[in-house]
Amino acid sequence: MRLVLVVPRFPRLSETFIVSKFIGLAEAGWDVHVVCTDTDPWTPFPQLANRPALRRRVHRQWPHDSAARAALLWLPALLLTLLRAPRATLRYWRQAWGGGLRRAARQFYLDAALVALSPDIVHFEFGALAAGRTYLKRRLGCRLSVSLRGYDLNYVGLDDPDHYAALWRDADAIHTLGHDLWQRALRRGCPADKPHALIPPAVDADRFRPAPATDDAAIGRDRPLRLLSVGRLEWKKGYEYGLEAVALLKAEGVPVRYRIVGGGAYLEPLAFARHRLGLEAEVEFLGPRPPADVLDELRRADVFLHPAVSEGFGNAVLEAQAMALPVVCSDADGLAENVADGLTGFVAPRRDPAALAEALARLAADAALRRQMGAAGRERAQACFRPAAQIAAFDRFYRESAGGNGGDDHAR
Repeated sequence: MRLVLVVPRFPRLSETFIVSKFIGLAEAGWDVHVVCTDTDPWTPFPQLANRPALRRRVHRQWPHDSAARAALLWLPALLLTLLRAPRATLRYWRQAWGGGLRRAARQFYLDAALVALSPDIVHFEFGALAAGRTYLKRRLGCRLSVSLRGYDLNYVGLDDPDHYAALWRDADAIHTLGHDLWQRALRRGCPADKPHALIPPAVDADRFRPAPATDDAAIGRDRPLRLLSVGRLEWKKGYEYGLEAVALLKAEGVPVRYRIVGGGAYLEPLAFARHRLGLEAEVEFLGPRPPADVLDELRRADVFLHPAVSEGFGNAVLEAQAMALPVVCSDADGLAENVADGLTGFVAPRRDPAALAEALARLAADAALRRQMGAAGRERAQACFRPAAQIAAFDRFYRESAGGNGGDDHAR
């Protein structure tokens, strides 16, 4: 069977989990492809760069950055798609014709890369991408599934109670990262009997391997507590609460250095907050970094801080635990399923800098506790979030999504 994963961009530094899923399914024997609006460089992803054959499985949509350009390319898109997949193209147009020629032409141009692949299963990696496109199930004669990862349920279409009505009706199966997101899907109108699977992220513990512990110096004037956060600079990550927690630590006399990896439009307000709190010497914004640099930052840190106000699950938090870092995070959404409170770190109420600072101060004062929680986090990551188990779960999910069709018929 041919499986197509639909994403906005590929491969993105902030979505390494999709890269890992794509590679894992390909290695498991699936005829898996990616359709995206745009592509990013593969250089930061050695696991992709070392598999050049996978490039043929990544397909960009026809350009639609301007109406004039799309109009010029519409006929070539139709002819090439008809040449590659005549039956699928004709089926698409037969199904689309009743909705009006202008609308069908526009939709076909956006869908041409998918039509040309003649997929058996189309999987939208984010729910927001699937809204308004569930007609593909009928026009392509395929199965349709979707992943719900947090933002799509927590913020998209909240002013419209029927925003996902077509998705709940047409999707053959729903994937969420955990119990919290499934409950949110139910509250957004998903039928309780809709086929679904709760498949959490996974982490490669061989790749996310901590450096041998060599620094046993106590936290003090010459040895600050080294904090790290990794994630896009956006309001839902709650960085301002992390900055306030660092300011509280500083006021209590705890020396601290806080490094934040990630890029995004929220840099300016965060830089202002750093200035307002007088933390220019303690806080550094490193910008986006390739995976190898992120590993170096994780090896250098003492504690991973994730003060989010909304988080589907938190891949970066999981990777930090695999690196034997204790985690201090908020209780936003699925984070309480990710971090074992009191065992692999501390889970504090969201928007509560004082609670974050209290947990950080406790870890700053107790090197043995940091080592104990770090070891427990790595053990939990290895036991509960293995890539092989995740790919096996997705394999079952897609087989069941296809109505049991599968077996040895993965490759065309």
